Amino acid sequence: MIKVVIYEKESRRIGFNCFGHAGYAEHGSDIVCASVSALVLNTINSIETLTKAKCSVSMNEKEGDIRFRLESNPDEKTDLLFSSLVLGLTSICADVEGEYISIKFEEV
Repeated sequence: MIKVVIYEKESRRIGFNCFGHAGYAEHGSDIVCASVSALVLNTINSIETLTKAKCSVSMNEKEGDIRFRLESNPDEKTDLLFSSLVLGLTSICADVEGEYISIKFEEV
């Protein structure tokens, strides 16, 4: 199962961890993993490219682990990009009835 933890501070999203593998299909054919990976990586790339936010990213492809943190205060653009990520992830979660992905929000 893919587990996503969205970190919030004062009701603003400041980072996330995404780890695990969906187990929907065999490696290389898992559309749930591919969908989540595309959303997560696009969000990271968008924040890095389209905003002035300072951030840190670490990845371990073998473990299916991606950690992303803003090192600066979130602004309207980062809020919008995080909202887009959450919308996409919750849509995938609903489509697979929560069987292959879980999402939780954690105040830090």
